[in-house]
Amino acid sequence: MAKWYVAAKKADFNGIGQRFSISPVLARVIRNRDIEGDEAIEKYLHGTIRDLYDPAFLKGSREAVLLLKDKIKGQMPIRVIGDYDADGICSSYILKRGLEACGAVVDTMIPHRMKDGYGLNEHLVDEAYADGIDTILTCDNGIAAYAQIEHAKKYGMTVIITDHHEIPYEEEPLAEPDPETGETSRRRYKIPPADVVIDPKQPGDTYPFQEICGAVVAFKLMQLLFAEFGFDGISTDLTSGKRSLLDELLEFAAFATICDVMPLLEENRILVRHGLELMKQTQNVGLHALLEVN
Repeated sequence: MAKWYVAAKKADFNGIGQRFSISPVLARVIRNRDIEGDEAIEKYLHGTIRDLYDPAFLKGSREAVLLLKDKIKGQMPIRVIGDYDADGICSSYILKRGLEACGAVVDTMIPHRMKDGYGLNEHLVDEAYADGIDTILTCDNGIAAYAQIEHAKKYGMTVIITDHHEIPYEEEPLAEPDPETGETSRRRYKIPPADVVIDPKQPGDTYPFQEICGAVVAFKLMQLLFAEFGFDGISTDLTSGKRSLLDELLEFAAFATICDVMPLLEENRILVRHGLELMKQTQNVGLHALLEVN
């Protein structure tokens, strides 16, 4: 039988309530979500687009932008390979729409759930090569496709991974226990041999918040690419009525964040709040149709 426990983390709930004009009950809820300190509470309650993290913190993002810019200038065919869930489809849309706006020759491929299974496989790589694709750009998958990416590299193809899943690793036994930790093994991460890997969970990444979905990773990459091409950024004033292409892409990053059940903390909370406001006036036919029936 399941047992329920009441979370009872301590704080001055009345004081927090007075400072932020919220009820002590809401202050307790926020504390129970491990939000502590006035700065963190203020960001949780009133965070704005200006509080989002710089996408350049994502390891490999700058390299990917320069590589994509080179491919766009050379009109080299790019194929975005996503996944069949909401996050994968939104990620694919964000990348294709963004790359097209920058003048890329780009198409998409969503793996078939039954025939292809999850993520990249050799059949999709062979198909891309047969179609004359120069660059494979994955989204919401790819970090576990070591052999498949190795296969693509044998064809001489360029591969860029954008993903948000955990990095595969093997436990490597140590000759003797670590004198400080007592550990008898260490993790050896198996990063695929892609030209660039973008995944906030990879070793050496400095992105401040790892719990973003694949569509947000894709969105961050497009933020940097758009800046490189001199496009408008995210609208900070929603009352102006002006919308940039990045605003449309943000709607899908927010949508995917909810669909992929990511924690509504940190910048996820900001993206979803801002994205829902943008969706009220969306120009996207698909989202508009969903709003009509929901």
